[in-house]
Amino acid sequence: MANTPRPPPNARINLDKLNVLLVDDNQQSLDILSQVLSGFGVRSMHKCDSGEEALKLVQRMSFDFIMTDGSMPGMDGYELTQAIRRLQGQPNAYVPILLVTGHARQSQVFKARDCGANFVVAKPITPRVLLDRIFWVAKEDRMFVETDTYVGPDRRFKREGPPAGVTGRRKDDLTTELGTATTPNLSQDQIDGLVKPMKVNI
Repeated sequence: MANTPRPPPNARINLDKLNVLLVDDNQQSLDILSQVLSGFGVRSMHKCDSGEEALKLVQRMSFDFIMTDGSMPGMDGYELTQAIRRLQGQPNAYVPILLVTGHARQSQVFKARDCGANFVVAKPITPRVLLDRIFWVAKEDRMFVETDTYVGPDRRFKREGPPAGVTGRRKDDLTTELGTATTPNLSQDQIDGLVKPMKVNI
């Protein structure tokens, strides 16, 4: 991906000022993610094994970055993201959120977009992909949108049509009907093509 911002191979990565929240009901996944982020220099990490626990923590502490698994029992990562975005008046309502999914169908990517996630990463995650996505989030220049039905980064960055249930305003918007999952999981490159911001004239 030629347009992906990548540091030089010999660049030193230092993210030691970040306060990160990791959310996953799988303890092994939490341990792997925390080890990878530690390798990037992150010192302050908090781990939660449920969306409910994470939401309580988000209401008490301020974070610079949140990474959550999409599929969890009880409150899943999509619901957690939406709940965080609805925390009016709290700094965490605007925190970058990276949603991880093992089911990378197009409908799941759009679901993550529509709940307010900044980016989506497919499992299994490699350190290289994770670092690239952290850089993407750090360079994020999309406006933050707050409406009655949506709070999160501006979704109008590609001509993929409006979110499900929302009437489009462009004459060439695609249909809002996503239908049931009938296609295989997308590759990470395909996910990036759906989620990575691209400037268009609106």
